[in-house]
Amino acid sequence: MEISIAQEYGYVVLTSLLGSLLVNFFLIYNVVAARKKYDVKYPALYSPTNENFNCVQRAHQNYLENLTFFLVSGLVAGVVHPIPATACNVIYLIGRIVYALGYYTGDPEKRSRGGFYILGFLGNMLLASHAGLRFAGLM
Repeated sequence: MEISIAQEYGYVVLTSLLGSLLVNFFLIYNVVAARKKYDVKYPALYSPTNENFNCVQRAHQNYLENLTFFLVSGLVAGVVHPIPATACNVIYLIGRIVYALGYYTGDPEKRSRGGFYILGFLGNMLLASHAGLRFAGLM
């Protein structure tokens, strides 16, 4: 199978790399602001006494825990399916922001408002799996 990269792959790169960077900066900014607000000194990752800070920190940590899978699945999926992969990236990134904003309320249950990010993630996992099958000549 000969692979050619469609011009639309640029959207995949922009949403995967630039989009994830912007969301990460948003989350970092909020952790730094929460450190100041709740007086949590470095190098402490979490506060032993302040659950509000821990919710802000946890939203960022959870994003980082899943970032590799998001990037790889989106970039691979986009080689064969650039427009659907871009849509999945956007859903994922918006969902991660809503997830964080829910967490920032101090009530961890409210993070589920952004749980729709999983649709973008699973979409790209399916698209990447299809791309892998095509790369392997099995489809």
